[in-house]
Amino acid sequence: MQIKIDQTKCIGCGTCCALCPDFFDLGDNNKAILKKTETENIGCAREAAEVCPAQCIAIINN
Repeated sequence: MQIKIDQTKCIGCGTCCALCPDFFDLGDNNKAILKKTETENIGCAREAAEVCPAQCIAIINN
């Protein structure tokens, strides 16, 4: 599976970082960035995608 962020939609609220700090952080532009993009165990990343107010996180099955 792969995780992607549409930075044009990101509002920089930090919810993803709070829920899943292993995968997400805020970059210099105060928008979400990925620490890692592919993994078999995406647990908290899926939750972050579901609750993101901007709906800018996508989980893609390879």
